Amino acid sequence: MDINITEDKNNALLNRREVKFDAAFEGATPSRLDVKNRLAAMLNVPLELVILQKFENSYGISAAEGYAKIYEDADRMKVVEKEYVLKRNELPEPEVVEDEASEEPAEEA
Repeated sequence: MDINITEDKNNALLNRREVKFDAAFEGATPSRLDVKNRLAAMLNVPLELVILQKFENSYGISAAEGYAKIYEDADRMKVVEKEYVLKRNELPEPEVVEDEASEEPAEEA
């Protein structure tokens, strides 16, 4: 996926950076998490402070337009953003892999 930033402005009032971008991709439309990961890496910002507000593509075209907000801190983000936007942009919980050996009790001889 290639991302081209078309507009990047600082919103000092809300302590955030607002970015408009175009994304070109092969195959299926990338997930919101994939787009957030790529933006965070490109802009060198923490992933948890990126809010992907809009990511829309047209039928039959392997390209999309998007709008993201990058906050300076998580507290300000929670005050400004609506609850459903925060829920939509939550990071998935890391999967916990349990060791099978630790589940079985040790046998005594």
